[in-house]
Amino acid sequence: EGSNLTLAISAFQEARRLTVDGKLSPAVWDALVADGGPALTDYVITPEDVAGPFTPDIPKDDYEAMAKLPALGYGSPLEALAEKFHLDEPLLQALNPGVDFSRAGTTIIVAALGPDGLSGKVARIEIDNARGVLKAYGADGGLLAVYPATVGSTERPAPVGEWAVNTVAPRPTYTYDPSRLTFGKPKAKLTIKAGPNNPVGSTWIDLTKDTYGIHGTPDPKLVNKRASHGCVRLTNWDAAELGAAVQKGAKVVFEGKPVR
Repeated sequence: EGSNLTLAISAFQEARRLTVDGKLSPAVWDALVADGGPALTDYVITPEDVAGPFTPDIPKDDYEAMAKLPALGYGSPLEALAEKFHLDEPLLQALNPGVDFSRAGTTIIVAALGPDGLSGKVARIEIDNARGVLKAYGADGGLLAVYPATVGSTERPAPVGEWAVNTVAPRPTYTYDPSRLTFGKPKAKLTIKAGPNNPVGSTWIDLTKDTYGIHGTPDPKLVNKRASHGCVRLTNWDAAELGAAVQKGAKVVFEGKPVR
């Protein structure tokens, strides 16, 4: 159990019009298992999964060193496969004890992810700074998705108010500009190459609020567990899903104060 599980259950309860308390009650369990679909499935590792190129040694929080790398790829096939199936690496290993994840043709057990993409276009995004949750709505007001998020900090809070989506950049580079940013040690402007382990991950959703965006992260296990520099961090897979569905001009509303 943890904060993100509570958020997920609360979102499911809201979507199914159940009592929203974040607890796994018999009514919630019955609703969860009603479709009869599997939680796990088999997957055969492909040559593309293990081809790379990989970036095994990425210096943590050292922007100057990162800027010298040709790409910020996954560190290993294990990391790539874990993220592909929305799993923590130790969990993927626990599901497949003794497996060599670098061998194409190997059958492994993974999460059954369900539908590919959201069921409609996102016209409005609401971000709860205090709870660390992002909700995406369609033009008709219907709830399309709820994601755990890392939203600002007490030191560098996310904004409060309404802005809009400016543009979406898949596989973004990351620019560190000391004249515009208040964190980090580099004294000169740096550009870090694209890749899932880039500081903004797989996707950048640019907002009309200058220097702010919604983006992925190289550390999915820390989403909603640690403060950010003011932007909104999602897991790479959630950022990519949201980026593929959000419309330019979609309203983005920030509410509440961060607690971290």
